[in-house]
Parts: sequence; structure tokens; C-alpha cells
Amino acid sequence: MTDYLEELLGEWYEYQGYFLHRDLWVGLDASGDYECELDLVAFNPHKNHLVHLEMSTDLLHWQDREGHFTTKFDAGRKYLHRFVGFQPPATLEQIAVVVFADASHHRTVAGARILLMQDLLAEILQTLRSFSLSSLPMPPQWPLLRTLQFVSEYRGGLCEVLLGKSA
Repeated sequence: MTDYLEELLGEWYEYQGYFLHRDLWVGLDASGDYECELDLVAFNPHKNHLVHLEMSTDLLHWQDREGHFTTKFDAGRKYLHRFVGFQPPATLEQIAVVVFADASHHRTVAGARILLMQDLLAEILQTLRSFSLSSLPMPPQWPLLRTLQFVSEYRGGLCEVLLGKSA
């Protein structure tokens, strides 16, 4: 499922005008080993916005998640100033995208904002519902977003099915 999340977020950020690095290895040492791999780094030159996203589908306790995300987000803060050979913005936004979580007590993890999968999907669907399939279909290079545009377009009938009100 992490691959799905990375792909969905990659499409979503590309759709919004970001350039992406997926599975970016950082911290090469003298022995040829890397410190860690960053899931997704996105840069929008028009907004001068750099964002580092890490995905999690685990069922770990928050203290274990904290350790995992700390490694990743610390490496992002340490190495992303070298991102693609240009001067990045002074502020790096970091987001932990989490599928399984009760975030009512947790708004951040390892210094990064938590984004729940359900909130990500709501944000995408809210944006896509303003574009009709007939007037502005999602380009085929983003099949996950295109699927969500179909879901948004036909939401009325789908809601009945999902709620068990249709045969």
C-alpha cells in the first residue's frame, strides 16, 4: 500500500505543478552506504515550495513511529539543502502521510505535520469535483487521479452503493 500512496501523492503533486524525486537516497558516506531513503520530495518553482513526504501504512505505536519518522525527517532537513543543485526555499515542509491512526492526540510526528489518508482523499476529491469529466478530464498520465475524478463525477450513485442502499 505504501507504493500506492507514493504513486497517488506523486500524481497529486505533479498535477499541482511540482517536480518530484521519488525514493531519494541521501547521505552517501565513504564506504558507499547511504544514511536513508526519502519517500517523496517535491518542489514547485512558481510557489518556491519544497515538501518532503513520508508514507506509513504501519500499525505501530506512536513512540515507534516517532523513531522511524525522526530518521527520515532529520535526514531530509540535513540533506535537502542540496536538492537538485539549486537554492531551495528557507522553509522545508515535511508531512507524514499515515493510513492507520487516531490523530486526535497527535498533530505532528518527528517535527512533521500528520496528514491522514482520509483527509488526503477528501482534499483531492474536493478539488476534482469542481472539474467535469466532459469539460476537463484528467490526463491519462495520472491514472489514480483520473480514477478519483470518475469517483467524484459519479459520487451520487456510488454513495448509494457504498452505504448499501442500492441493489
